[in-house]
Amino acid sequence: MRDDDTRYEAVSSRDARFDGEFFFAVRTTGIYCRPSCPAVTPKRQNVSFYPTAAAAQGHGFRACRRCRPDAVPGSAEWDVRADVVGRAMRMIGDGVVDREGVPRLAGRLGYSTRQVQRQLTAELGAGPVALARAQRAHTARLLLQTTGLPVTEIAFAAGFASVRQFNETIRAVYARTPTALRAEAGSGAGARTALAAGVPLRLAHRGPYAAGEVFDLLAAEAVPRVEEVVGAPGARTYRRTLRLPYGTGVVSVDERSGGRWLEARIHLAELRDLTTAVHRLRRLFDLDADPYAVAERLGAAPGSPPRCPPGPGALPGTAEPEEFALRTVLGAEESARLVEPYGTRWPPPAAPSPTSSRSPPP
Repeated sequence: MRDDDTRYEAVSSRDARFDGEFFFAVRTTGIYCRPSCPAVTPKRQNVSFYPTAAAAQGHGFRACRRCRPDAVPGSAEWDVRADVVGRAMRMIGDGVVDREGVPRLAGRLGYSTRQVQRQLTAELGAGPVALARAQRAHTARLLLQTTGLPVTEIAFAAGFASVRQFNETIRAVYARTPTALRAEAGSGAGARTALAAGVPLRLAHRGPYAAGEVFDLLAAEAVPRVEEVVGAPGARTYRRTLRLPYGTGVVSVDERSGGRWLEARIHLAELRDLTTAVHRLRRLFDLDADPYAVAERLGAAPGSPPRCPPGPGALPGTAEPEEFALRTVLGAEESARLVEPYGTRWPPPAAPSPTSSRSPPP
């Protein structure tokens, strides 16, 4: 959707299919929103459009309190593009900038830092630092509103270099202090979870999402001691372990949902891995896909495999490319045989199953 008048039509109709595809900002209020925001539609002459939340923030706009535009599904285009912009967005989502910096990101992409900065700014309206900053702000809000961790711990867990930088970013993006942002989620510490209970998440998707078919496929191809699906159809829970940059994680995702999201909970050995874990879960469940484009392509393809969802929905992806490559070559059964000799056990004895924290290396 390249035409601004067409974008405004999507905003006027509050079309949730375009959430994450673009953002609109209102110059008279200084707020930016997702296309489906329930607020009164602003006048066309007061609206500007941006390809990313980071671009809107870079122009001085603050996130809307009603629609939370920072928490929408990502652009499906970035997931499939093989050019430098698509690859860069996937790496930034995986936390490469926070862990290694922009020069290492550029090195991985095979470009100079200046080239990466120029291409991202031209295409997305923001450079790698601004994109990573927007991601850190979203992670910080998530931790503030779902855990009882001290603000100082949250600042560093979200990837900020200092508490001062954390405070300044939260004020710039959300127009209130971290304490005020936390207060919106509940009336006290009792309304939030402790770290030991895991971080609860709502993983947004555009919908309609073929959850039943996705969980059927995950259950059929689950590798024992790495992942499992438990429960009755319609109310199943998928669990698996993840290898993460700073430690190991155990995640669970529920099939049953109360809206345009999947309920999840993440147990982490190190909170700094939260952003990466969320990114890999979204990739595994293909939550940033355009379900209508998927249905159109699969329906038109001759000889489409019978396991594909018959209507609008999504297909599972992969949490780790190396694991996916191994399972493709060997199959789930052969891969399972390698888990015991090569896998690493999840350390805490009371941690939820499965117990192996990784698939064998290829």
